[in-house]
Amino acid sequence: MAALALSGCGYHVGSQGNLLPKDLRTIAVLPWGNGTTQYKLPAYMSEAISREILSRTRYNVVADPAKADATISGGVVNVFNSATIYDPVSGRSTGAQLMVQVQVKLVDKAGKVLFSRPNLEFRDRYEMAVDPRQYIDESQATLERISRDMARTVVSAILESF
Repeated sequence: MAALALSGCGYHVGSQGNLLPKDLRTIAVLPWGNGTTQYKLPAYMSEAISREILSRTRYNVVADPAKADATISGGVVNVFNSATIYDPVSGRSTGAQLMVQVQVKLVDKAGKVLFSRPNLEFRDRYEMAVDPRQYIDESQATLERISRDMARTVVSAILESF
């Protein structure tokens, strides 16, 4: 009796369906645009999107948009880097935060927009040594982490039409 009552309650396990068109099999990940001075960041972003699509979906990633059922494109709009923690003795910053703003769009071969986010923001923090002789630039590793976070967020949103 309980099984019968719960079977029609309307609840279901989330993230089980793919809301993209059924005939979509290949996605071209285009090189990302760049409106900043971070020259490696667009490459990190497009690579992270490709890896995430391959690892989490059944879609094939191709380089040629003419051979794809849909294309995903994006661009890095802005990058902000700001100090968050200062050493009270030296006055040097010992912690920083990177914020990256991106835009992403998935379009099918007929030109229909399947997914669009014109303003996504991602943040991450990193630490810096107080002694300049021990300084190691952690900003590139932080940009790579932000790229992976962005890819996870975007692919999840595409799959769930969120």
